[in-house]
Amino acid sequence: MSGLFSRRRFLGLSTIGASAMFLSGCDRLAQNEKVRNVLDMAETLTKTTQRALLSQGALAREYPEADISPVFKVNGTSMPDGEEYARLLEGGFADWRLVVDGLVRQPLSLSLADLKNLPSRTQVTRHDCVEGWSAIGKWTGVPLSVVLEKVGLLPSARYVVFHCADDLGQTLGGSGRYYESLDLVDAFHPQTILAYGMNGEDLPVAHGAPLRLRVERQLGYKHAKYLLRVQATDSFAGIEGGKGGFWEDFGYEWYAGI
Repeated sequence: MSGLFSRRRFLGLSTIGASAMFLSGCDRLAQNEKVRNVLDMAETLTKTTQRALLSQGALAREYPEADISPVFKVNGTSMPDGEEYARLLEGGFADWRLVVDGLVRQPLSLSLADLKNLPSRTQVTRHDCVEGWSAIGKWTGVPLSVVLEKVGLLPSARYVVFHCADDLGQTLGGSGRYYESLDLVDAFHPQTILAYGMNGEDLPVAHGAPLRLRVERQLGYKHAKYLLRVQATDSFAGIEGGKGGFWEDFGYEWYAGI
């Protein structure tokens, strides 16, 4: 077992253990203040430990193309409901736009062609799902840092929030639409990309077409799919359920480092 793999497993234990508790039907425990405090402490420990062991620019392991998984399971939604997404899909996403706004100097609305004209990165990495499976895929997209530098973050920006087209129909004070977020350390990490390609082809619908987030040092639920908007903010207050992510609103850890 390689040293990198050992560190990734060690760093992921607290996140996987806590999240698995919710997946197994124990989400009611999130209402228990003592349990919630323990989980918050575990999340802080995971984040602190990973940031201490790995430099901010340390890369997740990348694999040769020969290691790409023949089957890559779908995580989360496989096809968003709603007429709007269906219309965009039927038009080949020609009318789709990624809005980048919030605490930025120059808000933008970018087409898929605009994104493909920006500098790109291709990486073959392993996707680790909180449900216990993993798969290796090849991803191509524009580094998130390139987009953020293009709009220019204001000094008050602390987080980047990703708003998505898939509606899970559940809510704790939000719209029910999927969303996720990163701090600026992970937002500017070289392997954090807005991916429009998978395994040498356009991103399939089941894997988030036309655009998804890849943040290779965190678990799969952080890899938001069907992106519509990227928002720079100083706080999660007032954004959906206020915890920084759809599953986080239901008790998952916000920091899902592996």
